Amino acid sequence: MADLSHFDAQGNAWMVDVSDKDITERSATAKGSVFMQPETLRLIAARGFKKGDVLSIAQLAGIMGAKRTPDLIPLCHPLALTKVEVTLTCDADRNTVDITATCKLKGRTGVEMEALTAVSVAALTVYDMCKAVDKAMRISDIRLTHKDGGKSGLYQAD
Repeated sequence: MADLSHFDAQGNAWMVDVSDKDITERSATAKGSVFMQPETLRLIAARGFKKGDVLSIAQLAGIMGAKRTPDLIPLCHPLALTKVEVTLTCDADRNTVDITATCKLKGRTGVEMEALTAVSVAALTVYDMCKAVDKAMRISDIRLTHKDGGKSGLYQAD
């Protein structure tokens, strides 16, 4: 197993020096779900919340979250993202709002944390907007599903 890159030989946390890495095109996709009561999902789909359109607001929150990742996650590099795409879909069979986020850039470090943060912030926004009617919602299965670029190359989840 590889050493953890965010610690020096003495165990102190540090930001990885990426200045010698090649600039390459990099992308990452993350997914997650918010499980809820069927009536909550119906209200979301019908845009029946007084706070506004849950899906549109959560989509915007996810994009903003990706852009603010280095402010939220210690030791993440500030990145010049070239694309952030967040989609939210309602799945009536599973009573979920499913979230997918893809981030891209040309740079020296990957965008996995930005994609994961986008999904997390979008999911938290769905919860926040709907908690008045369904406090039992569950955010689950947030994971990296695809990563490409850089020295480690392609990763595709099963």
